Amino acid sequence: QVQLLESGGGLVRPGGSLKLSCAASGGDFSVIAMGWYRQAPGKQREMLAMITRGGSPTYTNAVKGRFTISIDSAENTVSLQMSSLKPEDTAVYYCNADLNIPQSGGDFRYLEVWGQGTLVTVSS
Repeated sequence: QVQLLESGGGLVRPGGSLKLSCAASGGDFSVIAMGWYRQAPGKQREMLAMITRGGSPTYTNAVKGRFTISIDSAENTVSLQMSSLKPEDTAVYYCNADLNIPQSGGDFRYLEVWGQGTLVTVSS
């Protein structure tokens, strides 16, 4: 099975920067898109940014202009560079991947996978 391994979470002061990374591994697959979500205490999970295999990004307004998503298709890795961090950015951040799993006969099956989450705390 495919697994997503996240890294980069931790404690950062307001106005600071942090970079999250997520690598997909396990078996044969091709990436359709990868992205980042977060869930703050007492709130619903929200999408932050998504990026296609070809590098086309989409951002939610909450992070547009502050966060940058990138993908390394050769390594099946997605990163989220976060800057100008605010206390309201404090949340558990989750990596997500939409994958095509090759099947016999040239067909694919769709698979969505999630990382385990990594905590980002923005506090002075």
